Amino acid sequence: MPAWLPLLKTTLPYVTQIVATAIPAFTSKPDASKADPVVTRQIEELQTAATRNAESIHTLAENFEQTVLGIDDAAARLQQEVNRLQKLVMLSSAASLVAVVVAVIALVR
Repeated sequence: MPAWLPLLKTTLPYVTQIVATAIPAFTSKPDASKADPVVTRQIEELQTAATRNAESIHTLAENFEQTVLGIDDAAARLQQEVNRLQKLVMLSSAASLVAVVVAVIALVR
């Protein structure tokens, strides 16, 4: 007796179940189970809505990108302004320090 025969005997019921389940999926369905016009129209409406949603999302993404770029530009300008103000504070602090030193020297004399 070949070694594969017991294996075939144990798997044959499962193979028949698989084939019995799979064959209806590959056969044509009767006309009664075809989609009715209402379902077809609903599918078309859903596809149209999905397309519109995708276009809206694309538009929102473009607007969001422009907003982020605007925020980045504003942040760069603000950083330049902060740097300028820091330099101005340093300059005014140095001028104040010089004024204090001159005042102390004037008081000492």
